[in-house]
Amino acid sequence: MYRIYHNPRCKKSRAGLNYLENKGVDFEKIEYLKTGLKPEELEVIFTKLNKNPSEMIRKQEAIYKSDFRGKQFTEEEWIQIISEHPKLLNRPIIEGKHKAVWGDPVENIDTLLA
Repeated sequence: MYRIYHNPRCKKSRAGLNYLENKGVDFEKIEYLKTGLKPEELEVIFTKLNKNPSEMIRKQEAIYKSDFRGKQFTEEEWIQIISEHPKLLNRPIIEGKHKAVWGDPVENIDTLLA
């Protein structure tokens, strides 16, 4: 089964959700802004994405601009920051058993489903 880390208020996240639905894929929807993400969960996600946390930051968010822009953080610190401010995480992320992808554009999801 797949998981989609989803924000229903985000156009790109809704597009990813619709893409999975249209493909007939069995998935679990996780509204991570409501449930939160523990640092350990984020570590697994980033490992499956094969990306550093700093590569998955939404730099257009107000909290990024006010609190984090221009500052240097380790990847471990970014994990903690994202855990405390999950709005900073790029979305949607679709996670499989051994791999995950960022669903922007939605066609990226096909690399996970193949």
